[in-house]
Amino acid sequence: MLTEAAVRGLKPKDSRYMVRDSQGLYLEVMVSGGKCWRLRCWIKGKEHKRSLGVYPQISLREARLRRDEVRLQIARGEDPFKTPGGGTFEDVSREWFQRKIVPIRAQGHARTVISRLERHVFPFVGTMPVQAVSAPDLLELLRRIETKGHYETAHRTLQICGQVFRYAIASGLVDRDPSADLKGALVPVISEHYPTITDPEQVGGLMRAMEGYTGSLVVRCALKFGVLTFVRPGELRCAEWSEFDYEKSEWWIPAEKMKMTKALKLKLKSKFHVVPLSAQALDVLEEIRPFTGNGRYVFPSLRTRDGSRPISDMAVNAALRGMGYSREEMTGHGFRSMASTILNEQGWPADAIERQLAHAEKNAVRAAYNHAEHLEVRRKMMQAWADWLEETANLSNL
Repeated sequence: MLTEAAVRGLKPKDSRYMVRDSQGLYLEVMVSGGKCWRLRCWIKGKEHKRSLGVYPQISLREARLRRDEVRLQIARGEDPFKTPGGGTFEDVSREWFQRKIVPIRAQGHARTVISRLERHVFPFVGTMPVQAVSAPDLLELLRRIETKGHYETAHRTLQICGQVFRYAIASGLVDRDPSADLKGALVPVISEHYPTITDPEQVGGLMRAMEGYTGSLVVRCALKFGVLTFVRPGELRCAEWSEFDYEKSEWWIPAEKMKMTKALKLKLKSKFHVVPLSAQALDVLEEIRPFTGNGRYVFPSLRTRDGSRPISDMAVNAALRGMGYSREEMTGHGFRSMASTILNEQGWPADAIERQLAHAEKNAVRAAYNHAEHLEVRRKMMQAWADWLEETANLSNL
């Protein structure tokens, strides 16, 4: 069991973690150093979680009293998770999340959404009845985020709260969305494009730097494969050997790995994004196959001997920093901007480029086309892109 001194002494780590007390009560320690009391319990075999407040505003003694109160209600046959008027904000949020986010969003995006709610919202308004949460309540918790300089996170969190309230309105639980009253109340965020390189001479230098990278083979191959395919960083690092069709020279990325599972949402004929592979991309796979081909991931983490986890989301960016490229010059996501800009300048069809980038088509009719739309054009384009990268590296080295 915890003690007050032990709670005070808990320090943040690289990722949030929890420390158990007793009878379902535990303390969650955030990367930022914040500490939130949470209760885990079961009613009729169903697991429930509830935020009990933020430490030190809620002491260890007060958290245990709140825990005991909830457990006493359960023992009397009552459901403490049912609040008059439709439920607490946390109850409604979790219901919205399970119904509206989990079925159609990629796992990574879903994790980000629930994490923002659990870290920034539930500790402050989670136990309040949903109809009692006001605009000032929301603004107070958003100001806490802004004081740490996380302005974009504050805006994203406000958007999530707005979606929860709109779900509550549709469900007949509340009459209006208080988040709408906060329009213009937050520090504005200036959108920035991912840094990238488009000058041919600099692109050639980048390709040579990758070829001469002296770090791990896995990261070097990930760098080269990333620039050749210009998929999203998450799709690159989570590539699995089972997703490749060598006879067709194609990589079939499951929809659930994409940024948004549009294939599920729009009920497309295919639930995959097809990436035609150039001869150079196939060469990269052959280079790394003897080292990782017996495992699940093409680019496994160096920290796992059995290759059961992919490389971290920072591996490629860290390699670029090691090669001398600052975050203002190039990132792993910047490969996409680089390819898009150059291929458009070279005159390739915009529709083929957008399809290759797997950008969501806003027109629902166009979006319902077969997954193979522009596939032959994209196949030629991807080979031409790989050839151009190779030639640019050689020419710029003369």
